[in-house]
Amino acid sequence: MTIKFEVTQSIATITLNRPERLNALTHAMLDDLASAWREVRDNKDIRVAILTGAGERAFCAGADLREYIPEPPPISDTWTSQAGLRPDRGIDIWKPVIGAVNGHCLGGGMTLLLATDIRISVPHATFGTPEVRWGVLASCGGTQRLMQELPSAIAMELLLTGKPFDAETAERRGLINRIVEPARLLAEAEALAEQIVANAPLAVQATKELAIRSRGMSLDVGIRLEDAMVRLLQSTSDVKEGTAAFAERRKPSFTGQ
Repeated sequence: MTIKFEVTQSIATITLNRPERLNALTHAMLDDLASAWREVRDNKDIRVAILTGAGERAFCAGADLREYIPEPPPISDTWTSQAGLRPDRGIDIWKPVIGAVNGHCLGGGMTLLLATDIRISVPHATFGTPEVRWGVLASCGGTQRLMQELPSAIAMELLLTGKPFDAETAERRGLINRIVEPARLLAEAEALAEQIVANAPLAVQATKELAIRSRGMSLDVGIRLEDAMVRLLQSTSDVKEGTAAFAERRKPSFTGQ
């Protein structure tokens, strides 16, 4: 089983499960991962997802070069870009995704991480986009998202040299939120997820969508879309529950309706 998928109290945990190969990505593994992301997107009982890797050495060391270099996909696949969609390739998942980096995060692993919303890491993790060293590039959004998230000169250096960097550098550059000890990694991710789950799910998803879309919209258009989203949320049962709970000084019970 290349992917472990577990759901506990509205939190889905997706674990890349090839620790003997540093959780390197194969075609079969990406198919399994795509199925997991669709379940997160479509299952209304899931409100938050955590993405991590099995073992203590790697989150994901990128594509398994034994498979990808000698056996490239048919060139016709270039025009089937909607096949096997994942967050790093464009599938819209408005539920928050937390990345829990337990080790090396390189190449395709970095691409996966860039598609998450909140990121925590162990101290010994390393990050990088080494693809140019092998004659390819940081695909599936790697060149695009890295330029969005980091200052241009820093992103260019990483993409063009392929040089890795450590967790402290990743935190300083704002690529990850914080560093935690390995024994606390999943507990910290779950604590974050629980804080999000306690909030109104429709409001959370609307907030994430607006924040993501702001990258490609002018401010005036973004504010207009905000106004429309607020009006939609005002008609939900959750907003009525939230205001009642506030008035009654109790914990709200949201249903996502």
